[in-house]
Amino acid sequence: MKRVINFMGIRRAAFIATLLLTLVSLASLAIRGLNFGLDFTGGTLIELNYERPVELSSVRAKLDEAGYGDALVQSFGATTDVLVRLQGDDPQLGDKLAAALRQSASDNPATVKRVEYVGPAVGEELRDQGGLGMLLALGGILVYVAFRFQWKFGCGAVLSLFHDVIVTLGVFSFFQIPFDLTVLAAVLAIIGYSLNDTIVVFDRIRENFRLLRKTELIENINISTTQTLLRTMATSVSTLLAVMALMLFGGEALWGFSLALFIGVAAGTYSSVYIANLTLVWLKLTRDDLIPPVAEETEADLRP
Repeated sequence: MKRVINFMGIRRAAFIATLLLTLVSLASLAIRGLNFGLDFTGGTLIELNYERPVELSSVRAKLDEAGYGDALVQSFGATTDVLVRLQGDDPQLGDKLAAALRQSASDNPATVKRVEYVGPAVGEELRDQGGLGMLLALGGILVYVAFRFQWKFGCGAVLSLFHDVIVTLGVFSFFQIPFDLTVLAAVLAIIGYSLNDTIVVFDRIRENFRLLRKTELIENINISTTQTLLRTMATSVSTLLAVMALMLFGGEALWGFSLALFIGVAAGTYSSVYIANLTLVWLKLTRDDLIPPVAEETEADLRP
């Protein structure tokens, strides 16, 4: 057998680092909260079309002069299309802002293609449904992994996913990065990605329990994680490269989405080793846990 990496040799240090990072993330979420975008808080979205390409910085400067300095300006497809998001509960806010832009840009007039108003009640409903969706996803995963493997594996998978979600949300909370529906979609994607990585390691641990009968749990985890390391690194690195390309070239509209994916993929790779596996050590997984229970024979079954 090739050299086995002693991943569990630093499990105590990894646990302390994980605990500190999780507590900081939870504290930030409790104190600072998330900087919810217009999708959740309500506001106005305006889609503008200019006759000639326009710089986003000039649009932001004109909005600042008109008293709308807190507006979020993004490119939308072509260089002549601009998307403006602005918080506020005035349904006429979009028309006022568009009029201000037309007055300040007579040399390159803008045409209003779309004005949408999202009320705070709708935003609150989206926020609640998004949180409920994450909880249902975690609950479904616990049931699936417990049925597919064993309940101790299910606990390890859910703790791992909980860590990934909390760390991702903690970064967005600490730096007050806008949290909108695209970021929520990225968080849900993180749950699926991290689970896939964890299942691969769990499956190898279960297989090695049958092949390496005299191997203890910690040694089994080290062997199994080493055997799946190349696959994990290849998947994680290729995914991170694709996400980095989105961060660099996807524009402002996809930056939050790609950042959440980047944090989640990195955290998921770590948690598959040092949270999911470590949970199996805490719960003292044994070979007997993987043996199906034998049905007791009754007197009726013994009768000829």
